[in-house]
Amino acid sequence: MRLITFLHASSKAPQLGIVKEDFVYPFSSAFKSAIPCIYEDMNTFICNHTQEMLESLKNVHLNAKPLCALESVELLAPILYPKQDVICLGINYLEHAKESARFKNESFDEKRENAVYFSKRVNAAVATNAKIPSHSKLTNKLDYEVELGVIIGKDAYEISKDKALEYVFGYTIINDISARDLQQKHKQWYMGKSLEGSLPMGPCIVSADTLNPQNLTIKSYVNGELRQNSHTSLMICDVASAICELSSYCTLQAGTILAMGTPSGVGMGFEPPKFLKSGDEVRCEIEGIGVLRNCIT
Repeated sequence: MRLITFLHASSKAPQLGIVKEDFVYPFSSAFKSAIPCIYEDMNTFICNHTQEMLESLKNVHLNAKPLCALESVELLAPILYPKQDVICLGINYLEHAKESARFKNESFDEKRENAVYFSKRVNAAVATNAKIPSHSKLTNKLDYEVELGVIIGKDAYEISKDKALEYVFGYTIINDISARDLQQKHKQWYMGKSLEGSLPMGPCIVSADTLNPQNLTIKSYVNGELRQNSHTSLMICDVASAICELSSYCTLQAGTILAMGTPSGVGMGFEPPKFLKSGDEVRCEIEGIGVLRNCIT
């Protein structure tokens, strides 16, 4: 089940929708008797949805006509304004850990016994087909990172690993845009990851019952050149383990977004590095979710 936030000529306001066979059905057509605010934005829906609502969405095509074809709408980021900073996993693929150490001229023993967590400030997520600012006055080492995004569906605290995936609402694609020089300048990752417009997300959220998060191909292309080509089975810390560990420290509220790390092939991993510049197109693809495409201004 693919869930979207979109704009259509019939309304000036963003709407929530479900995509079936490349047609868009607004949430309102599935929940005519529900409180309208429940489906006005994705965060509100995630925090208030019920299993019955999800079943109504799955079967909306049986009781309603589509609004239009998918190609007729403008896709927005599925979660326009994240409730909190995105929780990210760093160097969560072994080959990326190697290229990161090489870029920083650090030794690496090829062991990663504990997950590396950091946060990313996001005021507003960037939609597929929207522009990513180059921030050329601040950085000349702008980089891309295709990542599996995990959306928590209900408050999670002290959750066992075997129950962890029950707390996932769905999955999306994230491009963790990163300024490598700012990361090095500040000796940590927060500001280098948090430039305005540095979280492209989309094109949709795929419901958790649809995908196995550890069995997906994950790729990125820059100007048509395949840069990253890996598989989520190669994560060092998998989705269930991350939810289990994080929830042992603090409550993961409904709507929390996790970014599960990127495989090798980022710009800093090449010799010489291949950083992004104005006019570049980045395509991020994850099996079963779709394509997230953005250009650098």
